[in-house]
Amino acid sequence: MDSAVKRAAPALLDLPVRGGDLRVAVWEAEPGAPTALLIHGVTSSHLAWSWVAEQLPGVRLIAPDLRGRGRSAGVAGPAGMIAHADDLAAVLAAVGVDRTLVVGHSMGGFVALVFAQRHPERVSELVLVDGGIPLEVPAGMTPEETVAHVLGPTGERLSMRFATTDDYLGFWHAHPAFDGPWSPLLDEYFAYDLVDDGAGALRPATRFETVAEDNVDMTTTTVVPDALAALAHDARLLTVPRGLAAEPPGLYSPERLAQVLPQHPRIHHERIDGFNHYTIVMTDAGAAVVSRAVLDALEDAS
Repeated sequence: MDSAVKRAAPALLDLPVRGGDLRVAVWEAEPGAPTALLIHGVTSSHLAWSWVAEQLPGVRLIAPDLRGRGRSAGVAGPAGMIAHADDLAAVLAAVGVDRTLVVGHSMGGFVALVFAQRHPERVSELVLVDGGIPLEVPAGMTPEETVAHVLGPTGERLSMRFATTDDYLGFWHAHPAFDGPWSPLLDEYFAYDLVDDGAGALRPATRFETVAEDNVDMTTTTVVPDALAALAHDARLLTVPRGLAAEPPGLYSPERLAQVLPQHPRIHHERIDGFNHYTIVMTDAGAAVVSRAVLDALEDAS
């Protein structure tokens, strides 16, 4: 069973980016400690990294709510991988970090690749957790169809309304990805996602329009393939055999990986059995795997 987080709660900063302020969590460590920038997934928030933060007490961790999510939902202007990448550069400048390890989960892996292409001097190495390799999406889909194809019920909830926080937690308790022991950290993570819809109900903070824009950008434009082709940093890629609904073969089939990875020798891949797209980050056991990859990458960069 997952243990409660013992590390001190992160400092929460509101840092200026184009269109508003980005909410950024900073888990502090001892002076001189290494730093990692943590980038969450498409409908997530900085709290997805709570499990990893507990297992990396000697690392300073910087984790924003990306624009359109969490407490950054009010940031105005377009989204897309380039917008997120430039937001991250502004965050690092604001907190005085010149160069860092960059860790991305899910869509965060795509953002990490584009960030490394646009701001290569700020990146020491990449850790990509079940994300970053271009997804296969049928041609001709509308933005709404693209979201449904990639995210399924996880995306459908963005247009749903909930009477109480418990109702929303019930949605996730029934989700097939979370059929193991339930952690209090999951309650905290999911409750953070809720905001008042202005009509007496609760809704997810993540804006559907932003998610649709991001999904279209990372699946139908050349932004991500171009960043992958230009990769000039070593990268560790962790993939899992089950997807967002715990379905096999996950986001990346062995056949897809065998097709893409030989073209990119700087990506060092490891398939992690026993996890799905969520539990590789949002459980103690999954976070232990990710944390080991982070520590190995920091050692390489030192």
